[in-house]
Amino acid sequence: MWGLLLSIAMAILIGIIGDALVRSRMPGGVFGSMIAGFAGAWLGILLLGAWGPVIAGFPIIPSIIGSALFVFLLGMLGQALRKAA
Repeated sequence: MWGLLLSIAMAILIGIIGDALVRSRMPGGVFGSMIAGFAGAWLGILLLGAWGPVIAGFPIIPSIIGSALFVFLLGMLGQALRKAA
């Protein structure tokens, strides 16, 4: 139980840091940050591997980089969809 809560808290924190690095606005508030954290961790590990300090199963540095990339790509997709409409 505590492991799940710690994983969710780390995903939210990683999503907020990734959002702050890109200086974009992640839609969905805390829930959006949690999604960005989980997706960013997955993307960062996929692209960079699992290295650096690990907290609650998240390698911190690749997860933050992946989260920033995820938020950046999501922001670009949102801009493209707004232009197309």
